[in-house]
Amino acid sequence: MIIKICGITEAAGMAAAVAAGAELVGLVFFPPSPRAVTPAQAAALAVPGPGRVGLFVDPDDALVAEVLAAVPLDILQLHGEETPARCAELRARFGLPVMKALGVATRADLAALAAYAPAVDRFLLDAKAPPGATRPGGNAAAFDWSVLAGAAIPRPWLLAGGLTPGNVAQAIRVSGAPGVDVSSGVERAKGIKDPALIAGFVREARAA
Repeated sequence: MIIKICGITEAAGMAAAVAAGAELVGLVFFPPSPRAVTPAQAAALAVPGPGRVGLFVDPDDALVAEVLAAVPLDILQLHGEETPARCAELRARFGLPVMKALGVATRADLAALAAYAPAVDRFLLDAKAPPGATRPGGNAAAFDWSVLAGAAIPRPWLLAGGLTPGNVAQAIRVSGAPGVDVSSGVERAKGIKDPALIAGFVREARAA
């Protein structure tokens, strides 16, 4: 089970993710998000241990280069409208694995996976953003996890969208997810992680 704690903005949240044993931590480089950090802030948060994932939304090369100059990332997470060609371009340009986030509402949405599979290393399957949302993810919305049950997903993947310590075990059982991603579900305030919720989330995910 691969567990990612995303949207870390402060040292206590990072320490809690490390202490709980999360494999991946996410740093958001998308200013409209309440969890966004600057490259300098991310550099101060980065610690040895979990893999560092940089979340970008339709970034240009200059932004990715600026971030990488400040903080070494292990994975680029693309959460916008990036095409398969753009994913492949960024992967080649920066020499890092790419995780592509795709919105899911029905089984039909999984058809997009085939086009992206040759260009990416992982998928993050998230709930589709609700109408009028200002962000493509991080909206604390879940979807029908059963649409993923038994699906042939051509790359390693994480389940995201509305996960909490209270529902993550059920989400894993229903979807068959080999990994999970959480952000708002382990916060005590928007953008501020709660160490007890992080510990509980990791414990429940492992138990499932």
